[in-house]
Amino acid sequence: MTYKGIFYLPLMILFINSHAGSANFMHFTGEDTVLLNNTRVKGYRGIWFELKQVYEFGDKYSGGLGTYTAKHVPLAIYAPEVKKTFFVYGGTTRAEERHLLCMIGEYDHRKGKVSQPVVVCDKTGVNDPHDNPSLLIDDKGYLWVFVSGRGSRRPGFKFRSVKPYTADSFIQITEEEMTYPQPWKTNSGFFHFFTKYTGIRQLYFERSYDGKQWSGDKLLAAIAGREGERSGHYQTSACFNGEKLATFFNRHPDGSADKRTDLYYVETDDMGDTWKNAQGAVLQIPLVDRDNPARVIDYESQGKNVYMKDMGFTDRGYPVCLYIRSNGHKPGPESGPYEWCVTQFDGKSWITSVVTESDHNYDMGSLFITGNDWKIAAPTVAGPQKWGVGGELQIWQSKDRGKTWKLERIVTENSEYNHSYVRRPIGYSEPFCFFWADGDPHNFSKSQLYFGDFKGNVWRLPYEMKRKYEKPVRIN
Repeated sequence: MTYKGIFYLPLMILFINSHAGSANFMHFTGEDTVLLNNTRVKGYRGIWFELKQVYEFGDKYSGGLGTYTAKHVPLAIYAPEVKKTFFVYGGTTRAEERHLLCMIGEYDHRKGKVSQPVVVCDKTGVNDPHDNPSLLIDDKGYLWVFVSGRGSRRPGFKFRSVKPYTADSFIQITEEEMTYPQPWKTNSGFFHFFTKYTGIRQLYFERSYDGKQWSGDKLLAAIAGREGERSGHYQTSACFNGEKLATFFNRHPDGSADKRTDLYYVETDDMGDTWKNAQGAVLQIPLVDRDNPARVIDYESQGKNVYMKDMGFTDRGYPVCLYIRSNGHKPGPESGPYEWCVTQFDGKSWITSVVTESDHNYDMGSLFITGNDWKIAAPTVAGPQKWGVGGELQIWQSKDRGKTWKLERIVTENSEYNHSYVRRPIGYSEPFCFFWADGDPHNFSKSQLYFGDFKGNVWRLPYEMKRKYEKPVRIN
């Protein structure tokens, strides 16, 4: 066993001795359980999941959720030192099973090939992609995989690769309570935004200089509502130039995630010693008051729900948030319209623009900001399974810094399944500009993984692999 901040040698030896074997699957239940940690799986097979909170038009969310959730960031990082994109996702052993494996893969840009993915953490007995992983690469090239837990019932873990820029095998560094990991490498060390369940979802952060010894967990937000009831929060975060760390988050009145609303923003440039709003006013944390200087938009008074998707920064370091706002949590037309919104700070005030509309709260895409040219890659049009998570992928573009948007390119159409949870690699490099999974949100199905570029090219990662490295299949 390991504890937070303590490295336990026998476990390290156990993992190294199981060094990167190859397996289709070899999982057993009961006393004979064999963990798949540090084994290769012969193909990219995404996890399928259903929440079983079903309404007239389907589940609250379900489908191919290998790149779920929006609160897991980042999921992919391009490493220019080796010209590879490393990416993590929630996988499974084979199509007819729903056993969660926290996986890592790599795309070699020089060879145009992907590796057989490696199991970093076998989530034995779990089929829930809330336990999916996030990724960080440190200054020495070591790969860090932060595996989410789920409250105090299922622990989270931190793993580190045995060798720099090599995804063959991993060592467990910690076991702890953390959900929705959002780790960032800064100029001063490691910084980690995450969530704890204390009856509700509250936001915390921690920091480290070497990834092994971590600070205590510091409470960031625990806002109370009008009548003093405790609220929960969901967030999306980012790091600017290795110095500024920031997060946008919403609020859950009565602690109910079905009532998520409002939009808040906080930032720090000293690793969490001091927190400010976008205008530079110093904030006292934890944030506990509903009406506080960190609030960007009061959506509760408008009767709007808010679903966080992504955030980034302009070249001046001003924050930008991508989210969906709607009229409720139930899938189907009664909660519409499902508006894709971009809210940005221009140095003086907050500005919001509406990009387009889709048909589900859990449609998820990513925001790409390059100077005046901004893009969104997302499933913004209904797919073959209408009113379900995901749809057909499109690229929207703004040439005036997010003020107005137009449809720039159709990426997928006439698909068999909905495409969902389109993710942006940090420092992305063509052709691996974004990646995602597909699946039928209304009925159990296999789920495949894809990546694409802004020219509209799409590659499918091989579901079955005979060799350690193979070329993905170009499908359009």
